[in-house]
Amino acid sequence: MATTEFGQTVRRWRDRVPPEAAGLPVGGHRRAAGLRREELALLAGISVDYVTRLEQGRAANPSEQVVEALGRALRLNAQEREHLFRVAGLVAPGIGTVPAYITPSVQRMLDRLTGTPVAVSDAAWTLLLANPLYTALMGERHGKERNGAWRNFLGSGSRVRHTPESRRALETAVVSDLRATASRYPADLRLLRLIADLRRNSERFAELWDSGAVGRQEASRKTVDHPQVGSLTLDCDVLSVAGSDLRIMVYTAEPGTEDAERLALLAVIGTQALVGVAGEGLG
Repeated sequence: MATTEFGQTVRRWRDRVPPEAAGLPVGGHRRAAGLRREELALLAGISVDYVTRLEQGRAANPSEQVVEALGRALRLNAQEREHLFRVAGLVAPGIGTVPAYITPSVQRMLDRLTGTPVAVSDAAWTLLLANPLYTALMGERHGKERNGAWRNFLGSGSRVRHTPESRRALETAVVSDLRATASRYPADLRLLRLIADLRRNSERFAELWDSGAVGRQEASRKTVDHPQVGSLTLDCDVLSVAGSDLRIMVYTAEPGTEDAERLALLAVIGTQALVGVAGEGLG
């Protein structure tokens, strides 16, 4: 019963979110009043097949991470988010866990940055939301790859070009930041499992963790090697949100440069790719 109600709730709330409010392109004939399943899946970082099965009641017991991701993609306020967790048979994460809720005001601010690659992560560097241009720049990320610490120590890394020095600085900053987050949220079981996984499977992470290495994420210029538009050197700034523990990562290009031209080209290519994905469906 709860799963059926969950699916009906997701379907009903999907209808009220216009694609332009989610930074998605509007093109062609649309039967859906709001987001298509493919668009919701893209924004939430899960497969369209799973969204379909959840809505139809064929998938039971969605995880806390899935419910949280769907809530963000559906632009839910605090009360609606709590209701979505309840109909999923879960309790919304509360005090003592790493915050993952993006307020409507922050969401509206991000919606206006359509020409800028922007991503929001929690205090454990798990990607919560990325606008279409950020996804076009960095590629889609699913599962454990959505966590920056796991991706850099155990996963596929990123398209950002590194020197040995910048790689060491990044690794030190990530470990130091994760240690600080663990001290603020000692009861967060998901965070504890992430750290245990990294210490067990990455010698480099374990070495830095056990040595008490200290570093911090700094604003910097990064070169991104993109498979379609080539290399782009961009300024990367990490912003914090007052009253939360979210990190907003913003990439910008210096006006009038070749990098700005390539970023503008990527915005067009990325938009076309999103239209294609929405039309063909996701596997």
